[in-house]
Amino acid sequence: MGDRFNTVAGWALFGGIVALGGAIVSSKYFHSERPEAMGYAIEGVEAEGEGAASGPGLNTLLASADVAAGEKVFAKCAACHTINQGGANGIGPNLYATVGEAIAQGKAGFAFSDALKSKGGAWTFDNLDHWLKSPREFAPGTKMTFAGLGNPVDRANLIAWMNTQGSNLPLPAADAAPAAEGGDNAAEAGNAAEGNAAVPAEGANAAE
Repeated sequence: MGDRFNTVAGWALFGGIVALGGAIVSSKYFHSERPEAMGYAIEGVEAEGEGAASGPGLNTLLASADVAAGEKVFAKCAACHTINQGGANGIGPNLYATVGEAIAQGKAGFAFSDALKSKGGAWTFDNLDHWLKSPREFAPGTKMTFAGLGNPVDRANLIAWMNTQGSNLPLPAADAAPAAEGGDNAAEAGNAAEGNAAVPAEGANAAE
């Protein structure tokens, strides 16, 4: 009886070892490599970071900005800001002639946050675009509670309209279209040579 039990136990143990070995071998054989990017691709949805630089730049958007549309966008700001000449400060400062003005200066009677005062520089088109996109990112610690305008077209339209309110700075020209790949370098060299030949002698245009 004991021998028979030992035999059965031995065969059971042997079967377990065979099964375990088979599982290890099959796992090695059928194992697939871990993909570089986890998750599933969804058609029409870009991965994080892709397409961030796509679309026209600020200069191009400003060159074709819709001033009337920008005035409508300003309605989101009107609860805190006035923009008429001599208008009173509210929760935020009066914004007349802000485009081109020194940051956190020139608005008598308004207490700007230290975060904004420490920025320095002026309200250039680029700085305004960054500020309107995310005030907290542009000046961490700012008192401005507005989350920002995510649409770059809305920002450009708003900046263009604000520019008409006491600033009237010339808007930038649209960015040049990127050159086609594989362009004729010889033709470019020829154009450069012609341009050099046309340069007047030094001092010829001293009055300019």
